[in-house]
Amino acid sequence: MTDRPRTVRGTDGGREPGARAVDLRQRDTVLQELMDDPGCDPRVLDLTFRRFAVVNALVSGWRAVWRTHVVPALPPSGRARVLDLGCGGGDLARSLVRWAGSDGLSLEVVGVDPDDRAIAAARRSTARGVTFRQASSTDLVAAGERFDVVVSNHVLHHLDDDARAAFLSDSEQLATGRSLHSDIRRSRQAYRAYALASPLVSAGTFVRVDGLRSIRRSFTVPELQEALPAGWRAERAAPHRVLAVRDA
Repeated sequence: MTDRPRTVRGTDGGREPGARAVDLRQRDTVLQELMDDPGCDPRVLDLTFRRFAVVNALVSGWRAVWRTHVVPALPPSGRARVLDLGCGGGDLARSLVRWAGSDGLSLEVVGVDPDDRAIAAARRSTARGVTFRQASSTDLVAAGERFDVVVSNHVLHHLDDDARAAFLSDSEQLATGRSLHSDIRRSRQAYRAYALASPLVSAGTFVRVDGLRSIRRSFTVPELQEALPAGWRAERAAPHRVLAVRDA
């Protein structure tokens, strides 16, 4: 009996190979995530933003990154302004303010995203100390804005070479202190684990297919280091994470 490769189906018919069939030896930069399609179902997209907040809380590792990479970069006064680039549904921005409050710090977080659909989703849940704007990093540079720390989550793998170079350059200009961009670290283990666990939260959304495609588009640590400009460093983080870090 022939063992045919299994596929993972998205809500709108999108498919993704099973762990045994996919080639993870190099980045697949041709794949497009379903939620990046301007014509995707807005109701499914909105639910996807909500569910990714759950996924990020479980697997993004940002609580540890907050302690090890963000807090040490904050001003000694304990009052800081942080920028979340490509904020999506806003879950990271809200988490940063919550963690800061627990640690006795005063944090203002500005979350920006050029996609009006993401900002609409982010503004659905408000939190004291968090502001969401529809804008790009280039818009903020042009406006002369500055922040103590600039962060992003799951943005780098979406960008082509030119867009990534511009994004990192903008980060350098916007941050008076540290720039910190977190993304998925591509591996077969990450792909297999996500394929097995994501059905628990993916019903009616793009969460499963887009998460697997994100892994296929993402960097290993050596790949990211090679792609970063001078002054940046790539770091391995858990679970299945890679960080791009630059200190001003």
